[in-house]
Amino acid sequence: MTNDTTIDGAAGVLARLERAANAHDVNALVACFAPDYRNETPVHPERSFTGNEQVRANWEQIFAFIPDITTKVLRSAVNGDEVWSEWEHRGTRRDGSAHVMRGVVIFGVGRGLLTWARFYLEPIQEGGGNVDAAVRRQVGAGAPPPASSTERR
Repeated sequence: MTNDTTIDGAAGVLARLERAANAHDVNALVACFAPDYRNETPVHPERSFTGNEQVRANWEQIFAFIPDITTKVLRSAVNGDEVWSEWEHRGTRRDGSAHVMRGVVIFGVGRGLLTWARFYLEPIQEGGGNVDAAVRRQVGAGAPPPASSTERR
């Protein structure tokens, strides 16, 4: 028997989650989460929730609307009772459009279950421009960027 804070315990629950998602087994997937699981979504705080029944509701919708979804843990690291994981989800929506999400989920693990998460998984954005355009959008700059300090001399 492994302790939940060991690499095997924390990594094991992550592997169970990935297998359950890829098997489209909502009961096995929900069984990875504590009943009082807390999901924080820092980039979209209004999407945060508590309870594994919301996990069930979310995944029932995902399986219904993306019937061929696959999930993959690209990288993970265990630190005590935390698992840092990088995910990719791929599939085809019912309307035929591609579904691709990537990002990081940091999980807390206790008693062999996922007890909390900080969720940073987002749909990928194609055609959004390069890094310069993205920074300008983030800072609300519509005008061209100012001259660099070396150009002003």
